Amino acid sequence: MNEWAHHDGSALYVSSETPSLGESIRLRVRIIHGSPYTSVRLRSTEDAEFHMEPMRRISATRYEDWYEASLRVVNPVTWYRFMLTRDDGAFDWLTASGVARREIDDSSDFRITVFDAAPEWERSGAVYQIFPDRFSRSQRYEDLRKPEWAIRMPWGEAPLGHGYDTGRQWYGGDLKGVEDHLDHIADLGFSTIYLTPFFTAGSVHRYDASTFAHVDPLLGGDDALESLARAVHGRGMHLLGDLTLNHTGVGHEWFQAASHDPECPEREFYMWPHWPDDYVSWRGVRSLPKLDWRSDVLMDRMVRGPRSLAARWLGDSGLDGWRIDVANQVGRHGTVDVNHRVATAIRRTIDDSLDGQGVLIAEYMHQDPSADLRGDGWQAAMNYGGFSRPAWAWLCDPSCAIDYMESGIPLRRRSGRATVVSLRGAISRVPWKVAAAQWNILDSHDTARIATIVDDRDRLDAAVALQMTYPGVPMVFAGDEQGAVGETGEGARVCMDWGEDGRHDGGVGCVYRDLLQLRRAHPALTSGGMRWVLADDDVIAFVRETSDERLLVVVSRDAGTMAAIDAETLAADEGDGPIRVYGRGKLERRGDDWAVSFGRAGAGVWSLPQVSVPRW
Repeated sequence: MNEWAHHDGSALYVSSETPSLGESIRLRVRIIHGSPYTSVRLRSTEDAEFHMEPMRRISATRYEDWYEASLRVVNPVTWYRFMLTRDDGAFDWLTASGVARREIDDSSDFRITVFDAAPEWERSGAVYQIFPDRFSRSQRYEDLRKPEWAIRMPWGEAPLGHGYDTGRQWYGGDLKGVEDHLDHIADLGFSTIYLTPFFTAGSVHRYDASTFAHVDPLLGGDDALESLARAVHGRGMHLLGDLTLNHTGVGHEWFQAASHDPECPEREFYMWPHWPDDYVSWRGVRSLPKLDWRSDVLMDRMVRGPRSLAARWLGDSGLDGWRIDVANQVGRHGTVDVNHRVATAIRRTIDDSLDGQGVLIAEYMHQDPSADLRGDGWQAAMNYGGFSRPAWAWLCDPSCAIDYMESGIPLRRRSGRATVVSLRGAISRVPWKVAAAQWNILDSHDTARIATIVDDRDRLDAAVALQMTYPGVPMVFAGDEQGAVGETGEGARVCMDWGEDGRHDGGVGCVYRDLLQLRRAHPALTSGGMRWVLADDDVIAFVRETSDERLLVVVSRDAGTMAAIDAETLAADEGDGPIRVYGRGKLERRGDDWAVSFGRAGAGVWSLPQVSVPRW
């Protein structure tokens, strides 16, 4: 896989990730020796018109040449690509999806924006997702009165995978239970906790909120959230909540007022083809009436300004930001589309409330989020399309028959070559600083568990290694470190098994712990660029690099695999050569290539000798 030319949005290639309007920044391209390219030109856009600029060679080493040009940022989003001229006079294009030896449209062009990136603590950290009802229940559970809608369940009994009662199975986990086990989360190496909804509701999943003004008493109420937040922040960690902006529950105080009083202000919060019995709901589910974001009153009450409900829960004794449920559907219905209006409003509220250090993550499970990820609204998304689905398709058990989201789309194994095309295509459609903030997910409370999808411990190790080393932020669903299983989202919402020592990890936790430690120890894995160097059916490899560090990541999905990496692309002949810093596999020089082999499925990470690169 000869990637003769490379550029990405990392600090190795871009002098400023967030320039001001009118500012000129510098861009660089690396050309590997042995390539057919003799010159490089920058093609950029100004006011939707293209502009060409020659690039000058600024450095030549044993392995590569570096070219540089200035780019003036005229628009909030500036698109660019590179023209690579061959020695025979022909030329190729270099875009975010790689080198194209054909004419292409602009969809995969690199882009630089003037919008602030997600804070450093989010991009360099790792997220641990908790479904509160199934994490841990404290002693207060014995004194709780079962709500009318609930079915009391013994802790540890397997939940239902389908049906109406899935939302009624109440195990009694609460926020005090989360606080009691912060040692476990911190010991694994996670820096951020993300809680699924905690507002009072009529189900255990709580996406049918009956108010946004109070924490569910079943979880301990408002005081329990404040206590948890202070404990989390006291450890230098962060806490995120889950906000449903697309709909409320039918029992929500707003909907109850709107459906009984046609003159109340809350009536305009919902969509009524015929009031009061005919209203728009989420996917036709009558218990989840959809919010109408054309209402300025709703905007002010919910997301806009310091007095909004979104702002109310932020701060030292609260949250560090929000994950937004079904964000792709917020403000969209038929001819209505005010999604960007809502996203930018809540983003401004979070930025103002937390001095630019808050986080806003959007859930996009099925739809490509790139059109909504300029960076002025949602900072990033849960990366199902750009990471989860390609990873599942490559790493799933060959006989896997799991139905993705019970949608009639079964998981089927695909090659490493196809997987790399999918991964590159997705990352090419968003600004690099957005890609660096995306939540890379192997599973969540809405999917089958990764241990069930791969059905093999060695492939599980490979999956986690890919997640922890790929550009973006790893998000892990509580229980994965215990080897939790489940074929559906509902069936995967299993109770944590705390064992006698209160920190049980089922022997799998060491994989997460070791890889998160590796991630913390090597800045190239959090802030470095990425070059693909191998895409075979069963083995893929890439280099993560900064000006001070280069790491080779190789992932194999099967035992007995072997592949070759071009020596000039790897540039690893200096000093002592590659040094393995994690995992398994063998890397050795054979002739003009480096050969990589695996006796078992898994992953290896090697520190490569540093080569000379130009500094800013």
